[in-house]
Amino acid sequence: MTPLDPNTRYTDTAAYGDDTDIGGARPDLDMPTGKLIRRRFMRHRLAVVSALFLAFLYLCIPFVELIAPYSANQRNADYLYAPPQALHFFHEGALVAPYVHPVTAKADLEKFQWTYTQDQTQRQTVRWFCKGEPYRFWGLFEARGHLICPPEGGTLYLLGADRLGRDVFSRLVYGMRISLTVGLIGITISLLIGVTLGGMAGYFGGWIDSTVQRMIEVIRSLPELPIWLALSAAVPPQWSPVAVFFMISVILGLLDWPGLARAVRSKLLSLREEEFVRAAELLGAKPARIIRTHLIPNFMSHIVVSASLSIPAMILGETALSFLGLGLRPPAVSWGVMLNDAQDLTVIEFYPWVASAMIPVMLVVLAFNFLGDGLRDAMDPYN
Repeated sequence: MTPLDPNTRYTDTAAYGDDTDIGGARPDLDMPTGKLIRRRFMRHRLAVVSALFLAFLYLCIPFVELIAPYSANQRNADYLYAPPQALHFFHEGALVAPYVHPVTAKADLEKFQWTYTQDQTQRQTVRWFCKGEPYRFWGLFEARGHLICPPEGGTLYLLGADRLGRDVFSRLVYGMRISLTVGLIGITISLLIGVTLGGMAGYFGGWIDSTVQRMIEVIRSLPELPIWLALSAAVPPQWSPVAVFFMISVILGLLDWPGLARAVRSKLLSLREEEFVRAAELLGAKPARIIRTHLIPNFMSHIVVSASLSIPAMILGETALSFLGLGLRPPAVSWGVMLNDAQDLTVIEFYPWVASAMIPVMLVVLAFNFLGDGLRDAMDPYN
């Protein structure tokens, strides 16, 4: 066996890749913490793709009126349960302007349903960057610009139409605004309560810790779904959709904080005995400053990961409540409201596209879970 040359650097790629000395040294540990976290995160490909996907969705939220070809509640009584129209880019092997085939509706009196046929001999060119249905952009001024519009005298139902002749794709885009935002508002409330109460319980201990622990035990002992249903049913029906939306967000946030509070408490119980905490106390720092400046930053990685994993739970909570008819109500549009319209299994059998909202719900939940896994691995780079 050839002896190792002490002047030569060897790498152990099995354990750490190409950046680790055979003796166990980790040269990347000399990097700044932020750069090291980014480097570890970029190695998690699913997390990177999920982050880009979620960033794209959240960037689209302010521009849903511009993206959707129709308004959320625009109806067309001549196209009830219209099937999806394919968007074509080629004709006879040549690249052409995007077009769709016109659709004609006919009532089937034997099956009591609408049947639609596409005329493959005709082409209707789709309009881009066009003027369409007017809307109030950000609620400030009226605008008519759209990214894509139906052809003149035609229709553009990329994902079909529902029982009222409303475009499913447009409603998915509008519903994205509420379904994705409810998680952010809910997790903000949960973080504020969980970090505050958990920090106080872990740092002060004594009767404060006992009180917080009893509160957590009481909330955790209650069945979650019935509590959601009871609180949502208590929302007055005459409230506006915006008020109901914020109330649902508050309910989800108020019921999600115990797990985070308990994790913060357990971490601070161990950190408060460290020397840097004692030094801060001897220098006269107040407890609030010690918790905010010295203790919480040492726990920030867990908080970030917990938040990324709690957001999909809140999205599913809003979807479940709206699906059961106890969350958001029409004319508000969310993915849960859309699924509420798809409860009839007979309708799903003949018109499966009305349940399209379950696809973005699944994709967003998976993306948040992959993102949480990547953040957890990246923020604990020394393991």
